[in-house]
Amino acid sequence: MSIDDVYRISHLIGGHSVESAGGETFETRDPHDGSLLGTVARGAPADAERAIAAARAAFDEGPWPRMSPKERHKILHAVADAVEANLEELALLETRDSGKIITQARHADIPRTAHNLRFFADYAAMAGNEAYPDGDLLSYTLYPPAGVVTAISPWNAPLMLASWKLAPALAFGNTAILKPAPQTPLTAARFGELALEAGLPEGVLNIVHGFGGDEVAGPLTTDPRIDRITFTGSTATGVRILQAAAPNLTPVSAELGGKSANIVFDDADLDVAVPESIRGIFAGNGQMCFAGSRLLVQRGILPEFLERFTEAAGKIVVGDPKDPATTLGPLIEQRHLDKVHGYVELAQREGGSVLTGGARLKDAALADGFYYPPTVVSGLGNESRTAQEEIFGPVETVIPFDTEEEALRLANANPYGLSGLLFTTDLDRAHRMVARWKAGTVWVNCYLVRDLRLPFGGEGVSGLGREGGRFSREFFTEPRAVTLRLRPAA
Repeated sequence: MSIDDVYRISHLIGGHSVESAGGETFETRDPHDGSLLGTVARGAPADAERAIAAARAAFDEGPWPRMSPKERHKILHAVADAVEANLEELALLETRDSGKIITQARHADIPRTAHNLRFFADYAAMAGNEAYPDGDLLSYTLYPPAGVVTAISPWNAPLMLASWKLAPALAFGNTAILKPAPQTPLTAARFGELALEAGLPEGVLNIVHGFGGDEVAGPLTTDPRIDRITFTGSTATGVRILQAAAPNLTPVSAELGGKSANIVFDDADLDVAVPESIRGIFAGNGQMCFAGSRLLVQRGILPEFLERFTEAAGKIVVGDPKDPATTLGPLIEQRHLDKVHGYVELAQREGGSVLTGGARLKDAALADGFYYPPTVVSGLGNESRTAQEEIFGPVETVIPFDTEEEALRLANANPYGLSGLLFTTDLDRAHRMVARWKAGTVWVNCYLVRDLRLPFGGEGVSGLGREGGRFSREFFTEPRAVTLRLRPAA
């Protein structure tokens, strides 16, 4: 592929590349410089209908749900092989489309996509079923696939998060319809091509591009032929999806927003806590739902920690995400850039002080992109809007605390509950804290380490349900209890 390619992205429905029923398209552009990357088929209700019909037929009549887990395992590993064989192409597509730095796309997101496929293929093939013999009764559990899955994925980690949904859905025998975020369609489209080439049967994976409301997302969440909905995105959109699914009682797994606390105690190893806290807010260009965007620092080490943290933030290299030297790329679009800067202005109105960053970049080489510098704000209380609302950008709010009890109270004093970070060398304290912390995931002395056997999801307005390991099996299947009475010997 050429860096100057302009792509024509179509829907993938029933194993075929098709244009939008209405003939309309939209554009996807590079957030680095605004250049045109491709024109994309704009989905209409008729396209959603075609995708649902194709997925329904593939589930009701096709081979995929009827294959053994070992047969599906072989095909999904072949898809993973194809992802790895095309890593460089996929990484560059992801970087150009989302602004994600190339080192993260190349060494994290695309490899993790392949890993998701392999993990769930292996898990489905090896998972055991419960059996309970009791005299002349034998009771056991079956896990047949649920049916047709709607998967709606976000723009901040486009292919990796799409695969987090598709891998378990397909591994457990479902068919799927993926609606990628309209800002980032490129890797989803390429993944669909690779999956077909690797042997995934036609109609098992369908991809419809477009927008929410009544265009695509609406029909994909209200149709009674949809058996499961898995969504990652904003809390507001998640609520609308839950409302859409309610009349049909369609189960929904929703991983939503976050405003996670990052607690640093005075006994923490700052050589670990500072760089991990930097990653905790600035990785992914700050556009991470589980970012540690409320940095709670014990007062005794606050001056030293702030000095080291702001110094490290100032060394972050903002620039073209295709350059391996870059450590912070652009935000996704102008509207989001305006939102992030608006929160920094709000922080100042609320009485906060900007320690570094806080102003739009004036670098002429980056003038056409949606760049915002690493920003650190102090002087605000936990009750401020800046500390309570999700900014979803490279903006850290630093808040001091004195005691363990106060730190826990501040961490839980927020409607979100997706994740948390904790830095301390006192493991007794760590265990006490995590037992009472209202967060779906807590990292202790580390950040963003994922064991796919563990549940992932949020408390409060950060979501509904969990996925990962057996939690994914329970969501993407219809567990069925069977009890058999054995005949006595003749």
